Amino acid sequence: MKRIHLAETDSTNRYLRELPPGDEELLVVTTDYQTAGRGQGTNTWESERGRNLLFSMRMGSQGVPAARQFLLSMAHALALHEALSRLCPHISIKWPNDIYWRDRKMGGTLIEVRVGSQGIRDCIVGTGIDVNQSTFLSDAPNPVSLLQVLGHEVDREQLLAHIIESQTRHLDLLAAGQYARISQMYHAALYRREGFFSYRDSNGEFEARLKRVADDGRLMLVDRDDHQRCYWFKEVQYII
Repeated sequence: MKRIHLAETDSTNRYLRELPPGDEELLVVTTDYQTAGRGQGTNTWESERGRNLLFSMRMGSQGVPAARQFLLSMAHALALHEALSRLCPHISIKWPNDIYWRDRKMGGTLIEVRVGSQGIRDCIVGTGIDVNQSTFLSDAPNPVSLLQVLGHEVDREQLLAHIIESQTRHLDLLAAGQYARISQMYHAALYRREGFFSYRDSNGEFEARLKRVADDGRLMLVDRDDHQRCYWFKEVQYII
């Protein structure tokens, strides 16, 4: 594993994307502040300078076929879930890869999988975790930090070390072809994994229970009428 630290950058994902290929299994770029950090789609990420954990990782495909590339997202979300669960209870993964504490968002990840003629070339995951920020000024609906949950500051370096250690173990499982195990652990950690909850799609609100998340990333729900509904990211909204 190789690590690069930047005092400030526009985007750790962009920085990693422009680095030439290397022979390291895992390359990690951290920063104290991002001037253009973003989430999925048009989402932005609010982070006070030097208070939170902002990093990107570049990793190989681990032999995962392109059609099942969401397994890489599962493995990273599991690494975050495991490391944060060491610090506080009630951590879960909100599909596809947000980190939640109860009904509030503690972290998010932007994933860029680069595919070539031979399959997946590499995968870049950019993650922001709210660690020591005490107040949030943006209009984000439900942010929360470890500081707010625990009542004390958390060592960001130690948290990162736990994430990297867990990430390495989960990537080893993928490299060994343990896809079913990764999927099983991911499902066990999912937000709202049991019971009926409210959702909204292009046709309006409905109630449904989680059936599963497919290896291609689709969310599969079963509504009150026992009809299965399948969604790609951004096609359905959780009502919280």
